[in-house]
Amino acid sequence: MAAPAAAPAPLPAPKVLDSFDDMAPWKLVVSDQVSGSLRSVVGSGGGRALCLDYDFHDVSGYVGIRRELGIEYPANYQFGLQLRGDSPANDLQFKLIDASGDNVWWVNRPGYVFPKAWSTVQYRARQIDKAWGPGKETTLSRSAAVEFTIYSKVGGKGTVCFDRLTLQGLPPMDTSALTPSVIADTATALQSRIADGKPDTVWISGGVADQTISLDLHKVREFGGAVIQWLPGLEATRYVVRTSQDGRSWKEVREVVGGGGDRDWLALPDTEARYLRFDLKGGPSWRYGIRDISLKPLDFAATPNDFIRSVGADLPRGSVPRGFSGEQPYWTLLGLDGGREQALIGEDGALEVAKASFSVEPFVVVDGKKLLSWADVASTQSLQDDYLPIASVDWRHDKAALTVTGFVQGTPDKAQLVGRYTLRNPDKVAHQYTLALAVRPWQVNPPTQFLNTVGGFSRIDNLSVDATDVEVNGTARLYPAQAPDATFATTFDGKLEVVHLASGKLPATTEVRDPTGLASGALLYRWTLEPGQSREIAVVLPQTGAWTMPSDFDAAKAQQAVASMWRTKLDQVTLQVPAAGKPLADTLRTALAHMLISRIGPSIQPGTRSYSRSWIRDGAMISEGLLRMGRSDAVREYVSWYAPHQFENGKVPCCVDPRGSDPVPENDSHGELIFNIAEYWRYTGDNAFLEQMWPHVQGAYGYMERLRLSERTEENRARNPAFYGMMPVSISHEGYSAKPMHSYWDNFWALRGYKDAAVIAGTLGKVDALQISESRDQFRDDLQASLHAAMQLHKIDYLPGAAELGDFDATSTTIALAPGGEQGRLPQPYLDNTFERYWKQFEERRDGKREWKDYTPYEWRNVAAFVR
Repeated sequence: MAAPAAAPAPLPAPKVLDSFDDMAPWKLVVSDQVSGSLRSVVGSGGGRALCLDYDFHDVSGYVGIRRELGIEYPANYQFGLQLRGDSPANDLQFKLIDASGDNVWWVNRPGYVFPKAWSTVQYRARQIDKAWGPGKETTLSRSAAVEFTIYSKVGGKGTVCFDRLTLQGLPPMDTSALTPSVIADTATALQSRIADGKPDTVWISGGVADQTISLDLHKVREFGGAVIQWLPGLEATRYVVRTSQDGRSWKEVREVVGGGGDRDWLALPDTEARYLRFDLKGGPSWRYGIRDISLKPLDFAATPNDFIRSVGADLPRGSVPRGFSGEQPYWTLLGLDGGREQALIGEDGALEVAKASFSVEPFVVVDGKKLLSWADVASTQSLQDDYLPIASVDWRHDKAALTVTGFVQGTPDKAQLVGRYTLRNPDKVAHQYTLALAVRPWQVNPPTQFLNTVGGFSRIDNLSVDATDVEVNGTARLYPAQAPDATFATTFDGKLEVVHLASGKLPATTEVRDPTGLASGALLYRWTLEPGQSREIAVVLPQTGAWTMPSDFDAAKAQQAVASMWRTKLDQVTLQVPAAGKPLADTLRTALAHMLISRIGPSIQPGTRSYSRSWIRDGAMISEGLLRMGRSDAVREYVSWYAPHQFENGKVPCCVDPRGSDPVPENDSHGELIFNIAEYWRYTGDNAFLEQMWPHVQGAYGYMERLRLSERTEENRARNPAFYGMMPVSISHEGYSAKPMHSYWDNFWALRGYKDAAVIAGTLGKVDALQISESRDQFRDDLQASLHAAMQLHKIDYLPGAAELGDFDATSTTIALAPGGEQGRLPQPYLDNTFERYWKQFEERRDGKREWKDYTPYEWRNVAAFVR
C-alpha cells in the first residue's frame, strides 16, 4: 500500500475569463446556408450560461461563437470550461486568434461526443497547436479573440452550451526521467529492482495470489503508458492498474485479462498522477517475477498510432507494417468503375477491403521454425497486362515464394475484394509450410495519412475466426474459398497474432472481445511442398451487399472475367506508340482506371482516403482526361451531380462530400464548374444538356461578377494596383493556406469561366451573351494590368503566383496555358522567363545542386507546358 502523500503546493486559483452571465460579448459565426442562434440558460453553478442552437441544413460548414478577449499566457497553463450538449458527434474546435486575425491556435476534437450533463473540459498548453497563419511564433504568448466552433462531421442539428471559461497557471512541465520508487507487498528487500531499468536484476514475489505493487513518482507527473517485462512463467495474467494523486483516492485506468506474459504494453494516454498501482490477481504460477516496469512519456501512446509505433519498436522488424516504423510504404488501388468502396493492396502484400478497414497480411512459417514477413523477403509488384487494376505482389526468398493478387469483382451495390495466394517451394529440397493470413487492426493506408481519413489503426473490438468466415466487429468480412487447417483469434493483452506465429505456440481461442480495439487473428494453411511444387488458396472480402461463398467459386475464372471487363473499359481509345512508349501508354490506361475506381457513384474524387471528397478543381481536370479517353458518360454524371450543390447565391462550393457543400471560399471553383460544363459540350455537342446547365452557369457567372467588382474599387487600386478587379483572396492554392492571397491560379480559372460562359450564352442564344463578353474582356484587361503591376512592384522578370508575394510558381502559372488558353496574350519575355527558370531549377535539383524538398504530383503540369 502506498503511503499517503503530503499535500502538494497549491496552484494559483483559476482566473474566470468569461462566466457567460452576459451574452453580449459573444457573436454568432456561421458559414453559407448554416443557421444558428444564441440563448441564455441556467448555468452549471446556478448562474447563467450560453447555448448555441444550430442546423447545418444538409450542407457542410461550421457554426460557432466568438468574442474579443485579450489573453497573456504564462509559460504553462490550462483552460477550463463547463460544457454540455445535445448534438450529433460533430467536431468541437477551441480557437485562439491573434490581433491580426491571421494566426490561429486551436484544440480540435473530431467527432466529439458531447456530454448530456454539465462536464468539465480542460485544454492544457501542450494540447494547443498552431492551426494556421503566416506568423513564425510557434508558442502562443498572447491572443486577442476566443472562438468555439462546431464543424460539420456528420451534420444535422443540435445544441451546445458553454459556461465558466477559466485560465489557470501551472508549474513548468517536468520532462525529467520518470524514476519512481517502488513499494511491493512481498519480497520488499528486492522491490527496488522492479523499476531500476537494469536488465540483469529481477524481482520475484512471495507466494500470495493477490499482491500489489505501487510506484511513487514523488510528485504529480504526466506520462503516457507503462511496459512490464515479466519473467518466463511468472507473469500476472489478470491485474488492474490504478492511479492516484494523493495515495488515498484511486482511479482504475486499465484492466488486463488473459495477459500473455513476456512483455505487456499498457497505453495510458494523457495520464497525470503521482502514484501508479498494479493489483495482481493471478497467473500460471504461485508467485510473480518481474524484470522491469518502465513508465513512458506522453508520446508513447498519445494516439493509437503512436502506441502501435511504440509496440512495433520492441518487436522484430516486419511484425507491424513498415509505415509504423518510419518507413515510406506504397500501395495501389483496387475497385470497380464508380464503386461504393475502394480497396488497397500494399507493396508488401497486405489487403485493405474498404476505407479505414482492417487489413489482411500474409506471413509464412517454414519448417515450423522460421517466420517470414515482408522484412525477410525481396518483393516486386506488378499489374496484370501491365495496366489493369489487378495487382500482384511477389515475395522471393531462398525457401519460399509467395504471390498475392488482389482484384474487385461484382457491381457497385454488391462488390467483393478477392485475394489470391499462391505459395511455391523454390528450394531444392522439400519443406513444410504454414501460410498465415493475419487479420490485423490497422489499415494498409499508413499512419502518416491524416486528412479526412486517419490512416493506421482500425479498431477490432470483436473478432471471430473460423473455417467458414471471419467476423470483424460482428459482421462477416472474409470468406475463405478453401477451408483453413486451423484458425485462432487473440486479444492484444494475449499478444498480437504475429507473436504467436513466431513462437509457434498458437492460442486455442477463435473468438475474442478486446476493449483495446487491437484484437487480431489468423487463418492457417499447412502444406508440405516438394521442390517447384505450389499450392493456391483464395479469400473473398465483401465490400458492399450480401455475399455467400459458392461451392464452385473459382478465383482464376473470376480474375479472367474482371480482366476482360477492364480491357473493355480502358481500351476504348487506341494508342499507337513505339515499343519504347508502351510504359507511357500503360500508365495512361492505369490512370484512367484509377480515375474510374476513385469515383463513388457519379462523384469524381482525386483520392479514396485522405482526398475522398469531390473538389470541382480536380473534378474539372479529371473530367477533361475522361473526355479524351472516351468516357463522356462519367463526366455528364459528375456535372449533373455536382452542379445542384451550388449555393443559393451562385457560389460554387470548392468541394462536396456526404456532409454537403463545403463553404470554404476557393475562388477558382466558379470558373471550374463553367469550364467543366463547356468542356463536356465541346466533346459531345450536347446542346440539350448545355441548356439544362445554363442556370448553374448563370449563377456562377453572377457570383464571379460580384467578387471581381468588390475588388474593382479605387480604394483597392490605391492599396495595391495588382489587386484591382481581381478575385478576392482565397486558399485554393495550397501554398497560401497559411494566409489567403490574391492568387493568379484563381484569376486564370475565373477568366476561363468568363470565356466559357460567353461561349455557352452565345451558343444558347441567351440575352446575357453580350454582357458576359464585356465582363470577360474587362476582367482580362484587369488581369493583364495586375500582372504588370505585381511584376513591377516586386521587381521580377517572371509571372508571379500571387499578387502580394511576387512568388515564383511555374506550376501554378501552367493553368494560364491549359486550360486557360492565354499563352498568346501573356506578356513576354516574362512567360518564357518563367519556364526557363523552372527548367534551370529542375536541372539543378536533378544534378544535386539544389535541395529537392518538395514532393508533389502537381509538377507534372509543367510537362504539358513544355510539350506545348
